[in-house]
Amino acid sequence: MLYERIPVKTYAKIADQFNPTGFDADRWVQMAHDAGMKYIVITAKHHDGFSMYNSAVSDYNIVKRTPWAKDPMLALAVACKKYGLKLCFYYSLGRDWENPDVPTNWPTKAGRSNTWDYPNEDAKDLNKYVENKVKPQLRELLTQYGPIGIIWFDTPELITKKQSQEIRDLIHSIQPQCIINSRIGNGLGDYAVVEQTLVSTARKNWEACITMSENWGYNRHDHKWKSPELLVRNLIEVVSKGGNLLLNVGPKGDGSWPVESQENLHAIGAWMKINGEALYGSSVWAGNKEVAATQTEQKESEKEKAGMKDAVNDATSKEIVADYRFTQKGNVVYLFVRNPATARVDIPELAKNKLAIRSISLLGNTSKVTWTQGKEALTLTLPTVKDQRIPIYVYKIQPKHN
Repeated sequence: MLYERIPVKTYAKIADQFNPTGFDADRWVQMAHDAGMKYIVITAKHHDGFSMYNSAVSDYNIVKRTPWAKDPMLALAVACKKYGLKLCFYYSLGRDWENPDVPTNWPTKAGRSNTWDYPNEDAKDLNKYVENKVKPQLRELLTQYGPIGIIWFDTPELITKKQSQEIRDLIHSIQPQCIINSRIGNGLGDYAVVEQTLVSTARKNWEACITMSENWGYNRHDHKWKSPELLVRNLIEVVSKGGNLLLNVGPKGDGSWPVESQENLHAIGAWMKINGEALYGSSVWAGNKEVAATQTEQKESEKEKAGMKDAVNDATSKEIVADYRFTQKGNVVYLFVRNPATARVDIPELAKNKLAIRSISLLGNTSKVTWTQGKEALTLTLPTVKDQRIPIYVYKIQPKHN
């Protein structure tokens, strides 16, 4: 809509054909649950301003404008309750191309505004949009679908500190437990978002959101699907550095999920059933040299703004190398050996003088683990049979009690 400068009236005609008869909320949430996910974030309103739920604030929504005429969020709320996942909403905050009162300033003045329908950028009254659309719609989302885990904002753009604070107060006045991401703007989020990339050092309260292929939305020309191994590597990378992974699925126009997404999730789920204990509820390993002081939310949002991109912006590494990572739960240390190239691996961080080890076991395997701990490193003999699909092995290390 932005690149082609499509008028709202023309663009809105897509809604006349939007009939996702293949949508099955129970199946969606079951697939997420079986992959090991704990929460889902569904787009309630994207930059085009179209609401994917029944909004009394704007008729420009899925119930009033499409032949399907249903509210998918009601069914998703039921399914999330059934499978024990938290329902969360994505909401495009500082971009809305249907509304006449939304100015932007990235990468230049009016750079992401609808200037073809509403050319007078200086006449736009952002507060009018916040008061008449954003706040009332957030109220709807927080009152119509039960407990909401996160309000996941995108693109704060020109939202002021006062507006961010008022929006935060509104959310917490309705649902005090609801978490808010950093894209509420002005350093007022509860956690930082890193998009389409991974961080080099551990930090507090952050989430990486990445795609399974190149695009966020379904694109039939996009065949650059990441392998299950690469996605599991990303998951380990994120969790070992203190974060959560939000993995994207772009549903097809009929409401079903692409086969490739389903296959990836199935493979991840099978791996998680065996190894999940090393990730859930874990923290950054205390012996990890990479732990750095966390940056402030303000710096995070500035960095995000500087790095804001549209559409295809995947900067995650596609390299698969032999390496290892750690997590910790209580006294237990988990060691992830990723794609080993040799029959034995040396771990200098687990040398005798650094950690006194009582026992080592391999998750999902009852065979005795062969290991020796010397002054220089811990040496592990790896399994002879390599998992071809996801060759990532997780060792549970019990320290000696002091």
